[in-house]
Amino acid sequence: MQASSRLDLERFAATPLIRDPFDHVIVPGFVREAACGEIDSDFPTIESGGSYPAASLSGGPGFDAFLGELESEPMRQAVEAKFDIALAGRPTMITLRGQSRAKDGRIHTDSASKLITALIYMNPTWEADGGRLRLLRDSEDIENYATEVPPARGTLLMFRCTPNAYHGHKPFVGERRSVQLNWLTSSAVLKRELTRHGLSAWTKRIFKGAAAGR
Repeated sequence: MQASSRLDLERFAATPLIRDPFDHVIVPGFVREAACGEIDSDFPTIESGGSYPAASLSGGPGFDAFLGELESEPMRQAVEAKFDIALAGRPTMITLRGQSRAKDGRIHTDSASKLITALIYMNPTWEADGGRLRLLRDSEDIENYATEVPPARGTLLMFRCTPNAYHGHKPFVGERRSVQLNWLTSSAVLKRELTRHGLSAWTKRIFKGAAAGR
């Protein structure tokens, strides 16, 4: 598959920005269907819950090319136009999830060190009631939501990280693949976040190995 063909930036550009309850855009089919099979098969194996830096995992060439397109100039320019934000020179960070735990999905906002969050879901279908990300109107009630996003394959949810950007989902336990791309405020933040996520991933591997030895 040729470069720059996995993402449907034309569909992204044509999808209106929604401002209720905070600035966001939802684009089903953002990852072209023709690319999804390759990305699925090359998605890194993630057997534990939590978030992992992409660089700490081994994916196949199709998946790596997909990540490269997410961090490309055309992608950045499309996001700048959609959210009317300057992102040139801002560092990016990609993290992956493969498993959802009962404790995941609690209502939260992303940190002030993040400017834009993009979530790309890579699950073939989604029938479960839990695990559907909700964009919320307050910090208390998971049922007080403006919209709900099933984490179905190829779907993009992107939002501006603001103090009122509350989101969460009802509990789900099992495989739930997602790719998270963030534009950050500074390189110092990137270094801190990668250290934090990397240490967490290392700790999970240590405990998994200890448990396997019992």
